[in-house]
Amino acid sequence: MDTRSTLDLDPATLRVTPLADTPAEPLRPLCGGAVHLPGDAGYDAARLPWNVAVDLRPAAVAVPRHADDVVAIVRAALDAGLRIAPMSTGHAASLLALGPLDDVVLVRLSEMTGVEVDAGSRTARVVGGTLWQDVVEAAAPHGLAALHGSSPDVAVAGYCLGGGIGWYARKHGFAAHAVRAVELVTPTGELLRLDADSHADLFWAVRGGGGNFGIVTALEIELFPIADAYAGMLLWDGRHAPEVLRAWAAWAPSAPDEVTTSFRFMRFPPLPDLPEFLQGREVVIVDGAFLGGDGEAERVLAPLRALAPEMDTFARVPAAEAGQSLLALELRQLGGALSRSTPGGGVIGHVDAQFAGFFLGMAPTPEAADAVRRDAAEAVAALEPWSARRELPTFAEHRDNARRCYGPDAWQRLQALRTQVDPGGRMVAGLPIGDDQD
Repeated sequence: MDTRSTLDLDPATLRVTPLADTPAEPLRPLCGGAVHLPGDAGYDAARLPWNVAVDLRPAAVAVPRHADDVVAIVRAALDAGLRIAPMSTGHAASLLALGPLDDVVLVRLSEMTGVEVDAGSRTARVVGGTLWQDVVEAAAPHGLAALHGSSPDVAVAGYCLGGGIGWYARKHGFAAHAVRAVELVTPTGELLRLDADSHADLFWAVRGGGGNFGIVTALEIELFPIADAYAGMLLWDGRHAPEVLRAWAAWAPSAPDEVTTSFRFMRFPPLPDLPEFLQGREVVIVDGAFLGGDGEAERVLAPLRALAPEMDTFARVPAAEAGQSLLALELRQLGGALSRSTPGGGVIGHVDAQFAGFFLGMAPTPEAADAVRRDAAEAVAALEPWSARRELPTFAEHRDNARRCYGPDAWQRLQALRTQVDPGGRMVAGLPIGDDQD
């Protein structure tokens, strides 16, 4: 039986009705065609952030390769009535996912990478989507180091825009303090260079004010003469957590500025890919780095080593290796340069607290993600009696807590600048700054 049928259609009268265009349709030819709309073959891969538990569904994903692409995308989005959200790796994508994205063009900067080191001036020009590992490796042959974070696969721009606390922070301050210039595409599509002498107000705001003021296409950062450091970790079984925490918390406030450490309580699943001694275990880790001689480092760490860790990896290591670390339930040591005002350092300023808490879990399913959030909330609640009522932008996970990242005067100044630079609220930042955040 032939189930086929034929239609006698006159080509002269045949009319095809196209699908309705979306507002993002005019953006397709931009970025050399690397603009992906829902339903396109490349859309799902382009929208996938580092935190794969987050489901971002923007109106389009644009993947620029240079600053001119970014300018074109921003201007086209403005003409189409769409908003803009910059993203490099997507480590903080959970904040973006809290708001509607159906009118947002996600500008994925992952293809805009590159580092140029000027050893003479001890600076580096870093393209907007570059990861810290690339900067570390470029600076190391010159005996230099950047104020990178504790994870090598975090993008430089987002980290610096949020302040940034790494292993050299108590000696040299926030990473934002080491930013010497910023190349920024404004919400109206103008490419500006910001520094202490040009657009100084905006330069102040972006160094700690997040992605509220435009898309960073490059930064110039200061490098430091750090060829190596005394770095590593001390590890105990989880049952020793109370005594280790009490000893570390008593030791940390009086430790010299040259040392920056973290206390971590970690639960490892029973996975065969993990080292056998970690499978299914709870462990306590104190890790970090000391900028100074071996003898002084050993004297400073002696009170912690007296607690007899089962593993001690602290040793002299190249600066390029100091950023290899793990994350879990963490208390980060503050104080030192982080507690002192840095003239011209940007909005992030200083922090009047001894520790910062950060809680991270693995979430293979939505149900597991809910459990992680509950556990993290319980940890935050437990620490509330000792809270300084301050949050750090790079660690914040709640959009309505943006105001707690800044002092009242800085917050009002940020709001005024946001209104001036982006009166239509076109920039979508993880931690939004605006009049509706009072």
